[in-house]
Amino acid sequence: MTHITRRSFVSATAKGAAVIAAGSWLGARALAAPAAGGEAGGYFAREFGIGDELCRKVLARALARGGDFAELFFEHTLSTWVSLEDGKVNRASGDVALGVGIRTVKGDQVGYGFTQELTLDAMLGAASIAASIADAGAGKVAGAFSAPPLGSFYLLDQPLSTTPLASKVALVQDLNNRCFARSPLVAKVSATWHDQERRILVVTSDGARTEDLQPRTYLMATATAEKDGRRERANWSYGGRREFAAYTPAVLDEIASVSVDRAVTLFDAVKPPAGEMPVVLGNGVTGVLLHEAIGHGMEADFNRKNESTYSTMIGKTVADETVTIVDDGTNPHVGGSLNVDDEGVPGQRTVLVERGILIGYLHDRISARHYGVAPTGNGRRESYQHVVQPRMRNTYMLGGPSTPDEVIRSVKRGIYVEAVGNGQVKIGEGDFAFFVTTGRLIEDGKLTAPIKDVNIMGNGPRMLTNVSMVANDFVLHPGGPGACGKGGQAVPVSFGQPTILVQSLTVGGSKA
Repeated sequence: MTHITRRSFVSATAKGAAVIAAGSWLGARALAAPAAGGEAGGYFAREFGIGDELCRKVLARALARGGDFAELFFEHTLSTWVSLEDGKVNRASGDVALGVGIRTVKGDQVGYGFTQELTLDAMLGAASIAASIADAGAGKVAGAFSAPPLGSFYLLDQPLSTTPLASKVALVQDLNNRCFARSPLVAKVSATWHDQERRILVVTSDGARTEDLQPRTYLMATATAEKDGRRERANWSYGGRREFAAYTPAVLDEIASVSVDRAVTLFDAVKPPAGEMPVVLGNGVTGVLLHEAIGHGMEADFNRKNESTYSTMIGKTVADETVTIVDDGTNPHVGGSLNVDDEGVPGQRTVLVERGILIGYLHDRISARHYGVAPTGNGRRESYQHVVQPRMRNTYMLGGPSTPDEVIRSVKRGIYVEAVGNGQVKIGEGDFAFFVTTGRLIEDGKLTAPIKDVNIMGNGPRMLTNVSMVANDFVLHPGGPGACGKGGQAVPVSFGQPTILVQSLTVGGSKA
């Protein structure tokens, strides 16, 4: 058996003519097709010799000094990036990550060790580090392991790693050409493709052994337009847990048209007046505000530590009765969906706010034990080198009774936000500021001039209580390069919402 630690390569070409067969750098062993329904076929046993007896030995070492629970998290991830700028592919790179993280849990204490070497000696050494948090008699390891039933939310026709690099290069070149063809004002285009195959195996001391193949892809374009010496730019992307074949000509046209049209529209944009005013958040991508300003406050670790506004709000009204918020790991092919989380808990749908009432939090195993509830499948980590945290998956607000036109017509003077960009959030309190990348004025119930150079600021929990109208046009953002950051870790997520009216937010120019 060959043990792989880490390999990477970088290949770049000024003319974008590089063609590198995937098998030439990933190796034939890495291209094994997944079993139907995930990795139930035993990829880690087949490719790296990770059998039940080896796992029992390592788990026993992790519990050698006591502990309530121990877990092995094996990961093998293959990643590729292809970037184009100025009509040329200027970056094509790939990376292979392989290793195991070993966790021992004692109450609220966590011991953690990891190794890139999948040898018994290396894993026993990492397990000893994890075990050092306890000082008692040895804990018990289950005599046999079994896999819980899992959903299949992102099956692929073929592994992403079998798609030739030449096809990925051609994709970004095609997107570049479509952007330039969209408008004569386009002066510059940047395009990026990324794909990732993440195979995981989770083995726990209480007898669960679960495998999954988690794909991730995205394609993004940034278009810069020039007119009368001025430049404006905008971007759009598409992605999720999707196969290469999902990036059809229609998808490329959508990415090109949205990014180019939004950049061109900014030439006619005005700066809105500053102050407190009604804000209509359009459907889809504006759900990032829900994610950042509200969703984090519903992660159980912040509530367990009394750091969240919602720590004493279970069973209480936090929004209008038209508001229902869920965090869902079961949406097909969406970036935050999970057949199984990084603790071996099956993917599921979790209702957080039901008709305005806060009914639950997002839990990993530790917080679930603290609250006396079942884990919700939200235990996530960036890689085998990181500890688990309660994290969001696909967080969104469900549609309501109004139409989008009714929401807009109800506003005498305000702004309509179509998309937002960079923002800052104070997670515990929920205070936020986001930059509006695309939007319009609302005057006498109608959308008028496009706007630019504007921030919206407020408090997430207060914003939730100020949602007074919810439309019936819910859209889940199709995905892209965005990832959620928390505790120094980034994981893929998605978000969405219908068109909603927030009665009052602070609107200010870029220098406000």
